[in-house]
Amino acid sequence: MAQMENSQLDMARKIEEKGVSEIAAESRPAYHLSSPVGWMNDPNGFSLYQNEYHLFFQYHPFSKVWGPMHWGHCKSRDFVRWEYLPIAMAPDESYDQGGCYSGSAIEVAGEHVLLYTGVTDRYLEDGTHDYCQVQCMAKGDGLNYSKYKGNPVIDGGSLPERGSKEDFRDPKIWKEGECYYLVVGNRNADGDGQVLLYRTDNLEQWEFLAVLDESKGEYGKMWECPDFFPLGNRWILMVSPQDMRAKGYEFHNGNNSVFIYGNYDKSSYRFEREKVASVDYGLDFYAPQTVQTADGRRIMIGWMQSWDAKITNDFCNWSGMMTLPRELILNEGKIYQSPVRELERYRKNKIEYAGKIISERTALDGIRGRVIDLQVDITEFDFHYFTIHFAYSEEYEMLLQYNHLRKCLTIDRTHSGLVRDVVCRRKMAAEPSVSETQKETLTLRLLLDRYSVEVFLNGGERVMSAIFHTPMEADGIVFDSDGMACINVVKYDICV
Repeated sequence: MAQMENSQLDMARKIEEKGVSEIAAESRPAYHLSSPVGWMNDPNGFSLYQNEYHLFFQYHPFSKVWGPMHWGHCKSRDFVRWEYLPIAMAPDESYDQGGCYSGSAIEVAGEHVLLYTGVTDRYLEDGTHDYCQVQCMAKGDGLNYSKYKGNPVIDGGSLPERGSKEDFRDPKIWKEGECYYLVVGNRNADGDGQVLLYRTDNLEQWEFLAVLDESKGEYGKMWECPDFFPLGNRWILMVSPQDMRAKGYEFHNGNNSVFIYGNYDKSSYRFEREKVASVDYGLDFYAPQTVQTADGRRIMIGWMQSWDAKITNDFCNWSGMMTLPRELILNEGKIYQSPVRELERYRKNKIEYAGKIISERTALDGIRGRVIDLQVDITEFDFHYFTIHFAYSEEYEMLLQYNHLRKCLTIDRTHSGLVRDVVCRRKMAAEPSVSETQKETLTLRLLLDRYSVEVFLNGGERVMSAIFHTPMEADGIVFDSDGMACINVVKYDICV
């Protein structure tokens, strides 16, 4: 497909190309996808196309703050090495001039089909504010895309009674049999979030089927970025609610992401909710999206940032990064998240310690770094607090602390070098696992990548994500305990 003649898209592509060329590789994460230049937020269009994994993202290449949304674009064969591709879409049509908002993608008959939300945001001559969101389509060859001339393919006329035309966004498409389905976020007249289900056999005329689920005043307001997929013997509805109130250690981000477990009757389009749990318990996570791999795995990626505690770097002209893609499995009724197994190919220089007793501040030879995969198993618990200081120097540190009496884990970036008043601490429940011999072990796997950490508890039972912009010179790791802890440690450098 020839590149479109489009002055707005062409201009954005030129700015992107110039900006990327001026950003040094060492100023970026090594194995997490970061914004090519300017601002990045939600992952979009996570899909398999012609045997490569494509990821698009909400993107404003003109500055490091949110602006009119474009679709950035990249691809990978292994979820670790990403290749930047030119911007796929710019907001240049009447139905999307307010922004090309989030959506999804699928391969159909050799074409890469994008479904996205177009936004109209303008004032009419009589002073009326004309604002609405509609669902649109574009098709391409993996590099260049043309918007469908019949856009929008779904507009407010198809909404259920009391559905909002102003909050109607983020379509996620999949295929079953000969039909295509999508879920899309919406808000009802009570201000509550809901997820709508649609179907088509031609991608152009869509039929509304059902309200799949709704907040009912309990799980936040507008439900953004829905995803719906089978996992094990359950169906999972994943949404990102706005304005959600915390419950215990759950749902602490005002803009949250949750797994809704349930059963789905395909004949009646009825989803029966069983339980709801946070996707990530850290400081920086939102708007996740999944893809099914060629070998059948369900892989999830999220935006590693928070709308309410935005942290932008002051050392480079990019802002925003994604989590490492994570494999999802359902084990004994609970979703476990693990770093994609492809990361193991990039692990080098193994250093290992077994049975180390920690009763005071202790540094272990060779255990340091900012681009590493570090696993710490706690096997003896004669302490109240056990602490891992990382990205550590005399001036800076990140902190991960386990409170054995309260069975909770805290991540803390208070002393990471921040100069603005942002949220710095978050806690989650953390029970040791028990082996067949009744041996207790708490396993912490930390993926460090220059300016971020993802902490996987007990093989991915829960996860915490956080970003920080501590100077790279702070690369120490120190263990500490107010009693006696016994730990096993394995560290790899990640070499991409």
